[in-house]
Amino acid sequence: MEKIYRSDTRTGSFIGTLLLSGVAMGLYKGIQDNYLAEIVHIGVFERGIVEFFRELPGFLVIFILAWMYRLTENTIFRIGLGLITAGLAGFILAQPGKMAVIALMTLYSSGEHIIMPVRTTISLDLAKRDKGGASLGLTSALGFGGNIAGYILVSIAFVIFAKTGIAKIFQFKSVYGASAVLMAIAVLVSLSMKNSGQKVARRRLYFSRKFSKYYIMELFYGSRKQIFITFAPYVLIIHYHAGTAVISLLLAISALFSALASPLIGKLIDRAGYRLVMIADTSLLIAVCFFYGFSHLIFPGRIAFYVVCANYVLDGILSVASMANNVFARDIALNQEELTATLSTGISVNHIISIFIALWGGLLWQLAGIEYLFLFSAFLALLNTLFATTVRKPAEVN
Repeated sequence: MEKIYRSDTRTGSFIGTLLLSGVAMGLYKGIQDNYLAEIVHIGVFERGIVEFFRELPGFLVIFILAWMYRLTENTIFRIGLGLITAGLAGFILAQPGKMAVIALMTLYSSGEHIIMPVRTTISLDLAKRDKGGASLGLTSALGFGGNIAGYILVSIAFVIFAKTGIAKIFQFKSVYGASAVLMAIAVLVSLSMKNSGQKVARRRLYFSRKFSKYYIMELFYGSRKQIFITFAPYVLIIHYHAGTAVISLLLAISALFSALASPLIGKLIDRAGYRLVMIADTSLLIAVCFFYGFSHLIFPGRIAFYVVCANYVLDGILSVASMANNVFARDIALNQEELTATLSTGISVNHIISIFIALWGGLLWQLAGIEYLFLFSAFLALLNTLFATTVRKPAEVN
């Protein structure tokens, strides 16, 4: 860690917060899709509607951060964690109605999206100038490590629950309760993070011509992310009848491989360049999309299920490569203020397409089938690959 981080910083509290919040988020995400399908009875098209509202805070995050522009990075980070905690606590108390679930998921999502840009900038700020990719890779791996613990706990819990006869609603609520407690502890640990007092202006959306390729890459990433986050688990749950224990185990395996890959991809970005990583990532994504949509037509039922499971893991690993976009932006930015404003705007940009892709994807699946949904996703991946070939380092442009 001494090779990555500046000697004048304290990273222990930040790392501890990432691990605790990672476990809490792992518990939450490990049950989320099965809770929606089995308890709330959300269908394919309705899943797109739920995701539309869940992703709205991502689009609005720049305006939310603008309201908090007088606060420091660490303070905003803590507020985001607090909102996540409130959302998790709500799942324990609320009845599983569709409107209540949408409201609580939106509250949780607000906190999650608030911490996204500041978590990245805190990580980059703690790192040495030429170790940005390595820092993002390490902190990403720590988050995945926490997620893995959460997913495994969910998988074990639901195997035990299946033998006890406890009502399903209480099974899910007990996991939400554990997640809320861990997130509350993460908030307390975050209070000991060293506060530099740095305040970053976020008064408006920040657009600059020099970041145009970054914004376009974020649009592609938003499309790709939304289709897989929203519909990949539903393919397994609805089409292949995967239970909570299976989904959480797959999430654990995916997170484990992603955690192992994160530092390697971070180092690869530093050594080989983000352009190569971007091209390789999106090229492999084309194959992933194909097998998601057509495995059931190519392979026998059980084999098709295993192929889709392998795809699920591979997609999780590929999503780690999106950190290349942030390093690309860092190379162009003049200072920390411009970088934070750009990353915050980037989150809003990729959510502009995300909120509509969720609705469009659900409708496309319902009307035409999963084949056309993932064929459309493969086409977007191809366009992304072609565009990634145009990305150059600032020195190469000059």
